[in-house]
Amino acid sequence: MNFRSIAEARYTTKKFDPTRRVPDSQIADLKHILKLSPSSINSQPWLFTFVSNKQVKDELANASYSNASKIKDASHLVVFSVMDNLEEFEKRVEENLLENSIKFYKQFVKTQPEEKTINWLSQQVYITLGFFLAACASMEIDSTPMEGIEPKKYKEILNIEDHKVLFSVALGYRHLEDDTQPNLIGKSRLAADTVIQSID
Repeated sequence: MNFRSIAEARYTTKKFDPTRRVPDSQIADLKHILKLSPSSINSQPWLFTFVSNKQVKDELANASYSNASKIKDASHLVVFSVMDNLEEFEKRVEENLLENSIKFYKQFVKTQPEEKTINWLSQQVYITLGFFLAACASMEIDSTPMEGIEPKKYKEILNIEDHKVLFSVALGYRHLEDDTQPNLIGKSRLAADTVIQSID
């Protein structure tokens, strides 16, 4: 299947089949793919937490508003967090980045107010979301990205330190009764000439 076909088939799953689990081998592949995600100056300011434990998943579901049922029925939940301890992040920069990247960080990022720096770092994590959803679709794994969660409760449940929770993604396989599947209702998108322009 080419990527265009993958994009046409992918959708935000509304109802998961609770009897099906994503194989461990594919979860291992997704972890490796996330590790390879692109980021500005290779900053990698992220933490990805994979959750399959039912009890923990249920706790997170209870901190996820209307998304609770998706999380409970999904095979896995992946929580995306950004590093918000800038002192620790800067140590990582010094230890791992190339000289030009360190200079860029010090000149253009570090000089901003802390809030803007963390926002810039958060944007890098959002880049991984598109990368991850595309990877899932290419592996025929269904997914649901969710900002409708309670980040502080997530952080507490998962004992996350030095990072701020941004969003999560439920993984699994669509339920046959999910009536929002593209093969049933098509995909609702704006016309190409509304969102795409060409300058030749």
